[in-house]
Amino acid sequence: MPGSGRRVRATALVRWISDEAGEEAGLLRALGLTSADELFRDVPKKARLGRLGVGASREEPEVVAEVDRLLDRNRPLGRFASFLGGRISARYAPAAVDAIVSRSEFYTSYTPYQAEASQGMLRALFEFQSLWVELSGVDVANASLYDGATAAGEALLFCRRLHEGRRFLVPASLPWEEKSVLANYASGPGLVVEEIPYDARTGRLDLEFVRAAVAAKDVFGLLADVPNGFGVLDEGIFELKGILGEVPFVVAADPLALTVLEPPGSYGADVVVGEGQGFGIAPSFGGPLLGLFACRKEHVRQAPGRIVGASVDAYGRPAFTLTLQTREQHIRRSRATSNICTNESLMALAFVVYASVVGPRGLARLQTSLAEKARTLATALGPLGGLQAPRFESPYLGEFTLELARGDCAGFLERLRRRRVLGGHPLADPRPGAARSPERLLVAPSPWVGEKEIARYAAAAKAWSATGGGA
Repeated sequence: MPGSGRRVRATALVRWISDEAGEEAGLLRALGLTSADELFRDVPKKARLGRLGVGASREEPEVVAEVDRLLDRNRPLGRFASFLGGRISARYAPAAVDAIVSRSEFYTSYTPYQAEASQGMLRALFEFQSLWVELSGVDVANASLYDGATAAGEALLFCRRLHEGRRFLVPASLPWEEKSVLANYASGPGLVVEEIPYDARTGRLDLEFVRAAVAAKDVFGLLADVPNGFGVLDEGIFELKGILGEVPFVVAADPLALTVLEPPGSYGADVVVGEGQGFGIAPSFGGPLLGLFACRKEHVRQAPGRIVGASVDAYGRPAFTLTLQTREQHIRRSRATSNICTNESLMALAFVVYASVVGPRGLARLQTSLAEKARTLATALGPLGGLQAPRFESPYLGEFTLELARGDCAGFLERLRRRRVLGGHPLADPRPGAARSPERLLVAPSPWVGEKEIARYAAAAKAWSATGGGA
């Protein structure tokens, strides 16, 4: 210390992650490797991202300034009239949702690894499960999964455990993102995800194709979505279980739509999955999301994840426990039905709080309102040249497909963006090598859209049509 007469020994700064080339070379030598890339030689090349290209390290103030510059380019969703369709929704969440979810007893203890960890959270998850059971019409729900797409992937593996076969059938209209996730789930066990064609006029499933595929005896499951990827309410879905027989039947359903539609369990669904993000969870650049999964009781031991059950304690008081824990952290890996590391408990809490605050009649009114707005917009767009709205001659609910006869979706959407309108979600697969598809948008008015915003959309579309489809 200064003035003490004692000599202070300088200590070298210890780095948790080395940024010195010499140190990296020494580590590689100790491991018997010549490059860092060799660490990942067991990972298939097609699954590697490669170098991220973030550039050399910089001082913290420089990084903050660069991030601020990038953030200044953002345009908040609230500045636009949103008609974005798809599985992710922008809906108002009452203040009570965040107020309850952010309470410390939930926010800091939302992952109960042991049955006794948190009775309050276990009760909330039990109520969440009960809500999804009520909406889906099947017997038992798990305590959530990551998102709707991976819930569908888990359903694929679930079906394969129940039934022999190699082919899993999905609608060709299913969003490409979800088909991609399903293909990844199927690739490991060597299964095939096969698309069911749709009728060009109605957008409905080709049931004759399904009959022929099932007759071939190598189909182990089928997934249909409600509404489908075009926004269509396919009445053929009521016939599917009769065609499938013993082949497991999966329905991917919008939970808000189920407040006004028949529950999938009533027409034979063995598994019901869905995306729960629109219930109290903001879009937030695509996450976090919430996977919904429910199945029939006789198949519950093949369900992924974990299930909260209600019981009583030694004193006869109500108590909640993790009844089933079929993941690799709790049982032998060879017997695990899923290798998910956790569930989305905090998002499941937001889901059930939102549903409880809005209430069943409030949710049904919201869905009815969105359906009315979608019809008003489709009616306004229908007479315009160069586009077809709705594209398919079938019933729809809160969203519909718009198809451009000329021009492209990018130019059309840019025209609308100039009027502060987000005109829809492109349906084409943008990945390199993907097959060319028609210029289509999934259009869904958000709850904040009113008559003025619908008129603004129609006016921008009319101006686009007048230019012959130019931007």
